[in-house]
Amino acid sequence: MLEIIIGIYSLYTFMRIYISVMQVGYINQEKRKDPVLMSAGKYMVAANYAVAKEKVAIIEHFVDYLMFIWWVFAGFAWLSSLVQVEGNILQAVLFLFGFIVINYIVGLPFELYQKFKIDEDFGFNKMTPKMFIVDTLKSALLFIIIGGAIFALLAWIISNYEMWWLWGFVAMFAVAVLANLFMPTFMGLFNKFTPIEEGELKTEITKLMEQAGLQSDGIFIMDASKRDSRLNAFFGGLGKNKRVVLFDTLREKLNTKELLAVLGHELGHFTHGDIWKNIGLMGLLLFIAFYLFGHLPDALFTEMGVIPHAGVKIAMLMLLLPLVSFVFNPFMSFVSQHNEYAADTYGSKVGGQEHLVSALLKLVTENKSFPKAHPLVIFFYHTHPPILERLKAMNYDATGVIIGEEEKIEEPALPNDGIFAFVDKEEK
Repeated sequence: MLEIIIGIYSLYTFMRIYISVMQVGYINQEKRKDPVLMSAGKYMVAANYAVAKEKVAIIEHFVDYLMFIWWVFAGFAWLSSLVQVEGNILQAVLFLFGFIVINYIVGLPFELYQKFKIDEDFGFNKMTPKMFIVDTLKSALLFIIIGGAIFALLAWIISNYEMWWLWGFVAMFAVAVLANLFMPTFMGLFNKFTPIEEGELKTEITKLMEQAGLQSDGIFIMDASKRDSRLNAFFGGLGKNKRVVLFDTLREKLNTKELLAVLGHELGHFTHGDIWKNIGLMGLLLFIAFYLFGHLPDALFTEMGVIPHAGVKIAMLMLLLPLVSFVFNPFMSFVSQHNEYAADTYGSKVGGQEHLVSALLKLVTENKSFPKAHPLVIFFYHTHPPILERLKAMNYDATGVIIGEEEKIEEPALPNDGIFAFVDKEEK
């Protein structure tokens, strides 16, 4: 059985590395062609950023594979020998803490290199080493408290129920829903959320929300710029805890009409019930994972030289969950991309199609998002359709010009009003 698991994981790792290699080659070819959506200089920078990230990912995939081999052949047995305490639940919690900490330490160099080298070089990272350490300590404290409680609950379920995989799934699905419910509270530990000031933007956002039937906890500006320069916005929370959040970077770069179009897109997700669809898909993934790994034979653990106590079973589930997620990804991507097209349609309707297009082009440029990707990357990983396909669906071509039966837009009088401002000329 162990040989089968290793074989499947090896194939999974090969596929991940192969996709990354294909992506690097594809982008290196495309960046030599005529630029689209941005100036030649920015197009090249976006390509180089994507390639730099992908090269690191290739090494990380290989290290993940080595860690998997080590865990199943020696790591679980070694860690079990260290964690010798009374009580099944305490033993499981301590074992899982050790498992998480070791994996975190191994992955830390990649995180640091991504943040303080690649993101720094490309002008994204604003985080200081001190801020990183503080964030890490806060995350560790949350993990000890909340993660420890979750591990203890799962260990108790495994120790007391023969069909532990079913009740474990129910418990984890409930935790996932609660995490979405209280997400704004947790994020408040890391970022400052300031209620948006009275004015035109707040008034217009409120109108959009009322039109969509969204009752929110408020509209907030998040100080994202103290960590990163990228632009974003989202609706967080569930029920009465829902809130509209604008990154301060987004507020700075987009005009009012563009902001409203972006929020209209997000409201499209709300009106279409996409958050519940996503939770349902996540629940399906969890169910499949718990079912599969809940039926792993004890002989597998014997081959690894460990007793199948609760901690080892949960760690094995965590170790193999990315494999199941990878297989499930194409279906998730298909559904998510369909939802994005529908949200674009809604955002165009309530915020103005030309303003949504203008905002998307700004997001691509400011976030240095290379507008093309290898088909395998799109198939397995993209939750959003390629930007060129989104523009095409809204009857715009790669130069920002309306196509089809609609009337062509003339260049506006103001250089920063409309989509043409973001089809840049060559950088000097």
